[in-house]
Amino acid sequence: MKSSILIVDDHPMVRHGLAQLLNHEADLEVRGEAATAGEAMEALRKSRFDLVIADLSLSGVSGIELVRNIRAHDANLPVLVISMHDETVYAERALRAGARGYVMKQEATEKVLSAVRRLLAGDVYLSDALQAKMLRRAVGRRGDAPVLPIEVLSDRELEVLRLIGRGLGTRQISEELRRSIKTVEAHRASLKDKLGLKTAAELAHFAAKWADQG
Repeated sequence: MKSSILIVDDHPMVRHGLAQLLNHEADLEVRGEAATAGEAMEALRKSRFDLVIADLSLSGVSGIELVRNIRAHDANLPVLVISMHDETVYAERALRAGARGYVMKQEATEKVLSAVRRLLAGDVYLSDALQAKMLRRAVGRRGDAPVLPIEVLSDRELEVLRLIGRGLGTRQISEELRRSIKTVEAHRASLKDKLGLKTAAELAHFAAKWADQG
């Protein structure tokens, strides 16, 4: 019997590419696609899947929140996060939310397939670099890897920073995240404080530079 997979990504071409890759395997089958977190949860309510592959950058509810929602819906359903964003910033957040694996979109297709099969087998998939980082932290050698300013941000603050880096203004971010303008302004103020920035221009410059790196 083939393992059924749900793909969640707001880019149709990405979904199509992943579906082609997975459907080419004799033991895998993509039986659902969704562009938003809402569509994903609706699909999960209607059908049973063995695995969800989700991007982090979704409109409205973020990928991190989607992972939490999926875990609340079915704690045994494995979620593989596949994203363009740097794993050193996002992977641990995704794992804390309930994901069981994280793969960069730039990775070779062999690694994506390997991650899918690892999760379907009940295991966790992380890159060698991320495993080493988490091991150093577990044995208390945190001094080897200083905390980056980005790491102290909340998931929502990180999402706001990403959108600022895309050039969105406060009102646009409010609409994208479905949060009040006042809430977005509070996140912007907190970002400046945590990142040691004084002005909106400095925040915008930092966000744009960081987005280019990610």
